[in-house]
Amino acid sequence: MTTTRLETFSDGVLAIIMTIMVLELAQPERADLPALLDEWPHFAIYALSFVGLGIYWNNHHHLLHAADRVNGSVLWANLLLLFWLSLVPYVTAWVGNQGLTPATTAVYAGVHLMAALSYLVLVPALVRCNGPRSRIADAAGRDIKGKISMALYVFGVGIAFVLPPLSIAACVVVALMWFIPDRRLEQVGE
Repeated sequence: MTTTRLETFSDGVLAIIMTIMVLELAQPERADLPALLDEWPHFAIYALSFVGLGIYWNNHHHLLHAADRVNGSVLWANLLLLFWLSLVPYVTAWVGNQGLTPATTAVYAGVHLMAALSYLVLVPALVRCNGPRSRIADAAGRDIKGKISMALYVFGVGIAFVLPPLSIAACVVVALMWFIPDRRLEQVGE
């Protein structure tokens, strides 16, 4: 199978996820600027989640562009990734509505950790499907940023029970690390 249907499906799912997330933003109860400013915590966690989803979309695009084909294992690995990403609006709304509590931030970081783990399942599935001498195998190589990201998410889940804002800060650091697409995949996909 070619990657076209998988990429199109994934793009559609991510577009829906991002749309649902914006619908969860609370509107101010008053029609003045201070009321809008009171909503900044909701908007801040929304912005972090939106950027995170955008990073996944961007890297997923490059990842699939570097692959020539997919198989059943890749389809299931991709669905696992989309499952965890589909929970981002839920945990984003929970943090936005309840604030930075130990439970909300641990679950928020935990969903991001599981999405990152799922992405790490998808990459080797694509390498196995395309072969050890494929463009994607060359691009996959060593993934230092991926390992650092995993460590930061694990830290984020653990520290949430002691200092919830530091948990969100760990997620911000991961987003900043990945804001520029993965160059290994970006160069191979060209």
